[in-house]
Amino acid sequence: MSQDDERLHRAILTRVVEPGDEICGRWLREVGAEEVVRRLVGCGVRPPGMTDKRWAGLRARAERADPERDLAAAQDAGARFVCPGDSEWPAQLDDLGDTRPIGLWVRGVPNLRMWALRSVAVVGARACTEYGAHVAATLGAGLAERGWVVVSGGAYGVDGAVHRGALGAGGATVAVLACGVDRPYPRGHTGLINRIAEQGLVVGELPPGDHPTPSRFILRNRVIAALTRGTVVVEAAYRSGALVTARAAQRLGRFTMGVPGPVTSGLSAGVHELLRGEAVLVSDAAEVAELVGGMGELAPDRRGPVLPRDLLDPGAGRVLAALPARGLAAVDEIARGARTTTDDVVGRLYELRSLGFVERHGDGWKLTRQAMISVRDDRHGC
Repeated sequence: MSQDDERLHRAILTRVVEPGDEICGRWLREVGAEEVVRRLVGCGVRPPGMTDKRWAGLRARAERADPERDLAAAQDAGARFVCPGDSEWPAQLDDLGDTRPIGLWVRGVPNLRMWALRSVAVVGARACTEYGAHVAATLGAGLAERGWVVVSGGAYGVDGAVHRGALGAGGATVAVLACGVDRPYPRGHTGLINRIAEQGLVVGELPPGDHPTPSRFILRNRVIAALTRGTVVVEAAYRSGALVTARAAQRLGRFTMGVPGPVTSGLSAGVHELLRGEAVLVSDAAEVAELVGGMGELAPDRRGPVLPRDLLDPGAGRVLAALPARGLAAVDEIARGARTTTDDVVGRLYELRSLGFVERHGDGWKLTRQAMISVRDDRHGC
């Protein structure tokens, strides 16, 4: 059977079989697409584990399927049908086993397989906070600037923010939909999804014109998880669909990351639950790239600002630390605290005075006001 015949048979099956149907996926693997279609439209025997009612439903849908019409509608929308065996098929989707997509309808110019090789998913709450939207947009832009393809679901909230962040940075982004790629959903994101199709890719398992359902949204998430090297969750409540994506990524052996939020926010509760498990805490695109990227893609070292006292040599630093936070101290008292001689302390004190850390009052020495604040903060770990 030619690849064109295989494509035609699989196009029929995307109209007949629901995404992620494990029974049909196993049947497809065992007998092939041509035989599955022959049995559905002929008088073939149903596969093991399928009820009479369900078999009748599949056969009724198969009778109405018109793959030539679907392929033509896809072409009119600037889309194509990619299936296993094609050079554009992302091999990592095969990790889904019998729940692997029958094929993918792809709208946009870039090569899906090549883009998926260096891709990261960023998902999260639809009803996100301003914090979540800001973090998502910043992540999208930062990852795009580092040459990563940003994958999400095209939904309101975090999904939309991360897509816009990537597009705004002139980068690459992919929207994986739970409906036909010619039917943008949600309707309020029609402009965004069309822009993604122009600058990136819009992908879906369902044929042109097909509509989304709650179960299709959930099943769509396994494709996002399998397509990418890792999944970042930005804001998710305990029952969020974003957690479904993260858990699918964990089962597939992909990296799972979470951006923490306020402990008082219910929208971050699901993320925090992930972080208590095997997920890795990340705060920006550099940390994401360090985890999922290749050798040398390191995030910068995180450290506080360099303060003037940090530049002191160790001896002067010990003398400064030996002065009390308030009041005067005699030279011999400071020497005991610094564990050195009085001659050494006198020399260090005059050095510290020239630098503005201490001042002399008669026979005593004290911290300047500026140094007093600095030393107090240092001693309290602020």
